[in-house]
Amino acid sequence: MSSWVDPDNAPDWTTEMLDRAELRVGGMAARRGRPPGSAKAQVSLRLDQDVIAAFRAQGPGWQSRMNEALRKAAGV
Repeated sequence: MSSWVDPDNAPDWTTEMLDRAELRVGGMAARRGRPPGSAKAQVSLRLDQDVIAAFRAQGPGWQSRMNEALRKAAGV
């Protein structure tokens, strides 16, 4: 029984290597995270625990939904 041998003798990918890897789309590196130039600001804010729990219970994207609710309440 023969087994496949990597002709380049390349090592197996580690988790660290995968974390550092860049995804290339159309020859350009795809970046993770918020796009540059976004108009978001990080703030520290105290909210009632039940309000936070209600948004978190809706699943991933709860912070974006909270932002939309605040925009609507502010009329912007």
